Amino acid sequence: MNTEELQMAAFGIILNSGNARTTVHEAFAAMREGDYAKAEELIEAANADMLEAHHAQTELLQEYAGGTEIKIEIIMVHAQDHLMTTMTLREVAIEMLALYRKVDDK
Repeated sequence: MNTEELQMAAFGIILNSGNARTTVHEAFAAMREGDYAKAEELIEAANADMLEAHHAQTELLQEYAGGTEIKIEIIMVHAQDHLMTTMTLREVAIEMLALYRKVDDK
């Protein structure tokens, strides 16, 4: 895999995980407004972008597993960090949505 291909994969991960992160933050805003159905929809919408980012990551892992040498550049480290942070943020949003609903039920 050449440097340009690696950079394109990294930018794809950054773009898609960034879009997902924005959507998760929109879900947090919906939670604060008490619109839990919208928050749930937004969390699910974030999944689509995260899936795209994950596909790019998986392709790289498959190439590596197949013996392709992949030189790690700082942009790929940033991309992986971006994806993992967004995945964690989404998990927190799911938990917070459950908590918001529980508090409202009381």
